[in-house]
Amino acid sequence: MFTANGYYSQLHGNYLFYEVGRRAATFAEAHPEAELIRMGIGDVTRPLVPAVIEAMHKAVDEMSHAETFHGYSPAFGYDFLRQAILERDYTARGISLDLDEIFVSDGAKCDVANIQELFSPDTVVAVMDPVYPVYVDTNVMSGRGGAFDEKKGGYEKIIYMPGSEQNGFVADLPQKRPDVMYLCFPNNPTGVTLSKEQLKRFVDYARKNGTLILYDSAYESYISEPDKPHSIYEVEGAKECAIEFRSMSKTAGFTGTRCAFTVVPEALTVKDSFGNTVHLRDLWARRVSTKFNGVAYITQRGAAAAYGKTGQDQIMGVVADYMENARIIREGLQKAGYTVFGGVNAPYIWLKVPGGDSWKFFDELLKNYHIIGTPGEGFGAAGEGFFRMTAFATRESTIEAMERIQKGGV
Repeated sequence: MFTANGYYSQLHGNYLFYEVGRRAATFAEAHPEAELIRMGIGDVTRPLVPAVIEAMHKAVDEMSHAETFHGYSPAFGYDFLRQAILERDYTARGISLDLDEIFVSDGAKCDVANIQELFSPDTVVAVMDPVYPVYVDTNVMSGRGGAFDEKKGGYEKIIYMPGSEQNGFVADLPQKRPDVMYLCFPNNPTGVTLSKEQLKRFVDYARKNGTLILYDSAYESYISEPDKPHSIYEVEGAKECAIEFRSMSKTAGFTGTRCAFTVVPEALTVKDSFGNTVHLRDLWARRVSTKFNGVAYITQRGAAAAYGKTGQDQIMGVVADYMENARIIREGLQKAGYTVFGGVNAPYIWLKVPGGDSWKFFDELLKNYHIIGTPGEGFGAAGEGFFRMTAFATRESTIEAMERIQKGGV
């Protein structure tokens, strides 16, 4: 008889953004006259830039002729896109990588979850807290989380590295050695990022302890301060201990177009559960070629255009527009008396909640201001008492949201 995966029953509550959407939908149904401003889920609002649209239109035309038609794409991505990624994101920053270390995918979220297929069942995982829920939930689904401990505010098998106002939301190194450590910078949800010296501490720890770092740098294009690294591979030795995930969703507006990539360096060698020395790059290559048929040609042509000079100029203009929203939110909340973090190197603003109950604050913000944000408690125990807002709304909605907050309601 078929038996379902029992680890799903260990998941605690609903997925965070499902619950945010459910509460918002319930309120909207009861108050159809309310003009809701959505600053919760990190979805973009600006359209694809002209260079990307032009390239995709051309690719569509190519698909209409037998001589330029494309079927299955290469499993790891077309060379024209991987070469553009290599040159702009790595070679230009003095990072030496090979094309075969770059794997194009349909989303960093998928890759962050799917990479766990390379882990042995007894892998011990460490996460920052607060943390993007996918890191935790997918490990629970795979049996690496254990039961939820109400007293701990987390899963019994997972090592949590708390970030707080006191440590600037930069977690200390784990007290217990993990096999895998998730890092996300610029951070979702807090909006903070690391200096090269801070990042080096994690790399040195990983190399010393045989820990694999999974480095989510989906928001690196939003970094504005010159002393902040955009890639973990800017730190010496990182290619021996780290896998990096990148996404075009928030950078190029591809949330509905789907394109990302993962870097797995050839230098990253480990022992498998049978004692064999293996390259994680080779394992990931086998996983991808077996289970994935590649990102659509049309999408990859659009993504490659995003890496061209014209595309980059247009995209960074959009990034600057979102970061102006972040400034408006940050300064508007400060003017209203809130303690605020983030919003400088990331499109997320992390604010301290009066009274400390983040779901109560969510409900009050929705009811009294018709604004949707994300409760910090949904990102982990250390997120309670804080609240995330995104800079991805329109300029008009962003300004309106801050005016509502400053005047005390709609």
